[in-house]
Amino acid sequence: MGIQLPSYFASPAAMSDFGQHIALVPALPTNLPELVKTVQGLMVHIFWAKRYGLDLDETRQAEVQIRPLHAKLSRLLELENTPLDQPRLPERRLVGNCRDFTLLLVSFLRAQGKPARARCGFGTYFMPGHYEDHWVAEVWDSTDWHLVDAQLDALQCEMLGIQFDPLNLPEGAFLTGGQAWQICRAGKADPKDFGIFDMHGWNFIAGDLIRDALALRKFEILPWDFWEGMGPSLEDNPPASAVERVDRLAACTANFDANPEGLWAELDHSGWMPPENWGD
Repeated sequence: MGIQLPSYFASPAAMSDFGQHIALVPALPTNLPELVKTVQGLMVHIFWAKRYGLDLDETRQAEVQIRPLHAKLSRLLELENTPLDQPRLPERRLVGNCRDFTLLLVSFLRAQGKPARARCGFGTYFMPGHYEDHWVAEVWDSTDWHLVDAQLDALQCEMLGIQFDPLNLPEGAFLTGGQAWQICRAGKADPKDFGIFDMHGWNFIAGDLIRDALALRKFEILPWDFWEGMGPSLEDNPPASAVERVDRLAACTANFDANPEGLWAELDHSGWMPPENWGD
């Protein structure tokens, strides 16, 4: 029997499991808007912290390195031992980034038996003419998947001039790593416009594609995680075999819902899977 979608994404995995904190699940709201508000009440983005009146020391900044949900919840309860659905002052929220907002929402939905998956790629709504490195959630609504940006609260929507519903991103607002790779390969976009800070280009896009592919296997790595075997440099006239390898992975993610086994096989034989016990 093949992989059953979307039910595959209705259960947790290594990064999204509540672990010893499973008793916290019943207190979570069950509708999507309230669940997103819950996530926003638990986390503050490391790059937006000053907008919420926070000056983070090294200890607080280090929270962005916490990978799995169960460890994030442990730290949250250290900061304030209250139910997850109770909003916190910004200084009592966990410090994270877009991957972490996404992981919390995906984990909460999976804990309720609802299909959800993380997607890594690029948002078009942070800077004009730029594709910003970003993660969002993809939620199943009983008939189809739709994209949700759990990071965009009222303050960020106002400051960014967001005119769409963050709970249902419009087409083109977010591109997965695979979509970004394919449009750049087709000459429809410049890879230099994809990235964050001074990091951009073909290598960056390929990195987000690999992260997106792993997220489709329910392994949501950190944005900067890297291990030997993730791929050779794609700058300065790379060998055709290296580019073709990334082309195949992009095609597998694009065709994932029709053929998930194809992505599984490509990951298993590519060297892009992390080493055994990596990230524990």
